[in-house]
Amino acid sequence: MNNLVSGIVYGIVAQILTFLQLQGSVKYNWYNKYPIPVLLCAIPISWLFIKSVDNFIMAYNGELWASRFWGFSIGVIVFAVMGRLLFQEPFTIKTTLSILLSIAIICVQIFWK
Repeated sequence: MNNLVSGIVYGIVAQILTFLQLQGSVKYNWYNKYPIPVLLCAIPISWLFIKSVDNFIMAYNGELWASRFWGFSIGVIVFAVMGRLLFQEPFTIKTTLSILLSIAIICVQIFWK
């Protein structure tokens, strides 16, 4: 798998797990019931973020900023989708605009050489 695709996949999985760890804990009360396992989840999640950043940096010939923009954009999109799925949060104009801006940032990273 090429570095860009690997970075995206690692990033999406890490963002989903982070959402479940943090916001899922609010919904399901995981932290109060199982504080140590919830905290220990940070270790594999951190590894996924590290792998995502490593792959983005390799995909962009050592440039660091691209990984930050990708990570931010993936995070916004995953958060919006997971918020809708788990909390029934609506896609307001503000949320939709934020998603579109994140997609625009991704397009800049892909198409602007």
